[in-house]
Amino acid sequence: MLAAALFVMWMVFNGKLTWELVAFGAVLSVLLSWFVTRFVATGFTPKVQLYVFRRLPSYLRYIWLLIKEITLANLAVMRLILTDRDIVVPKLATFRTPLHTMPARVMLADCVTLTPGTITVHLQGDKYLVHCLDEAFEEGLVNSAFEQRLMAMEKDWQEASL
Repeated sequence: MLAAALFVMWMVFNGKLTWELVAFGAVLSVLLSWFVTRFVATGFTPKVQLYVFRRLPSYLRYIWLLIKEITLANLAVMRLILTDRDIVVPKLATFRTPLHTMPARVMLADCVTLTPGTITVHLQGDKYLVHCLDEAFEEGLVNSAFEQRLMAMEKDWQEASL
């Protein structure tokens, strides 16, 4: 799977289709895939690669959600800056999440930080401390679309490990 993905990227980035590029790309992809699975990511077995490949649409939907939320938050921050509103009320907000695994919690913290107007200041267990540029930005923290999507992905991760 990894070799196939690397080969497709090789062909897309080259932009040409010649037998030399195809042969060189195939050899390079297989060697790089072997090196990564052998020395870098030792647990990245073909079974794990297949699992990731099957879950790729879910991951792509999550990335699309992140891009959408970043865009909407950018517009909200621009509106805050460009309006005549004189008072901006920053706030430190705390909330808890129902996410169970640490990777999912960290992904949520990263998404909050990547979204303009909010920064995750501290994460301990299931409790987050977030700095909001304005108190209106606190509304989107609890039970957010990120949290819902991550809970679904977390459920998939748990089913796959059984």
